[in-house]
Amino acid sequence: MSAEARNCSCILFNHNCNVMMVFNSNPAKQPDDQSDLQLEETEADVKPPPLYKVIMLNDDFTPMDFVVMVLVNYFGMNQEQATATMLEVHHKGRAVCGIYTREVAETKVMLVNELAKQHQHPLLCLMEQA
Repeated sequence: MSAEARNCSCILFNHNCNVMMVFNSNPAKQPDDQSDLQLEETEADVKPPPLYKVIMLNDDFTPMDFVVMVLVNYFGMNQEQATATMLEVHHKGRAVCGIYTREVAETKVMLVNELAKQHQHPLLCLMEQA
């Protein structure tokens, strides 16, 4: 084993506890030698990810029951919430269906727009930063 391999260090960082542990595997040290383990407190600059609103736009052709089905199946609304949101889309021209991280919002927009296209409906969702 080379000298570098015998003296290798391993660094572990736990983002939740803000603790960094450094292990030094040097066989020349005695097992009770506490210098192999060093704890160092660090300040983690963890910010929540930016959020995005998924917005459904009104059109005059997509059936209301299709819109309610989309809101229930893709946005986890119950029948009452979905109906209220569908009516908001119908009367106000748009409504927020949910607020998500960017990747989740992009996926929901893509899935809903693709489903509407497959059913030959002009229903459209888009996303805006919350």
